[in-house]
Amino acid sequence: MARRGAYAKGVAKREEILEAALDVIAREGWHGASVKELAESVGLSQAGLLHYFGSKDELFTAILRKRDEVDSRRFPQEQPVSADRLREGFVSVVRHNAEVPGLVQLFSRLAVEGGDPSHPAHEYFAERSATLRALFTQVFAQQQADGAVTRDVDPETLARLVQAVSDGLQLQWLQDPSVDMAATVDAMFTLLAAHSPGPHDI
Repeated sequence: MARRGAYAKGVAKREEILEAALDVIAREGWHGASVKELAESVGLSQAGLLHYFGSKDELFTAILRKRDEVDSRRFPQEQPVSADRLREGFVSVVRHNAEVPGLVQLFSRLAVEGGDPSHPAHEYFAERSATLRALFTQVFAQQQADGAVTRDVDPETLARLVQAVSDGLQLQWLQDPSVDMAATVDAMFTLLAAHSPGPHDI
């Protein structure tokens, strides 16, 4: 029982750290969120903080996973997911990202570093990309069957385009905060819905 109690306390402390880290990074930005500051926010030493994660890179990867967990609440939970609800949820997440630049900085930085298969974030980004792509592929396939989007491009490619636009916009926005990421992503969905019939649509 003692070991179970210690495990439960460890899980609870890890969650406390991640929730605090989201607040610190959102408030102070990526550059202001040192391991020292994150540790102090939950009453730990740097060594004590990293005890729960193993390394700085694993800590920041876990922070991104926690961010996704929080963001997922903005997505529709019903199955199957309707195109309108998915669009609404996705645009809502993009709009929220503009309010937490530090987390966008962290995501963009680790996305590059995670390209290395040995990096702790590599698996996270691979899983995240595949999950998001599968969701959009499913919805686009249904929309194509309903005649709501073009059938000249296969559903998975459309899903990849959504990912490319949203990730690319984050880099543009970091360079120029006047970019309206949510409005641009929403415009992309409007373009997909307002297509002209192609040769495969007839």
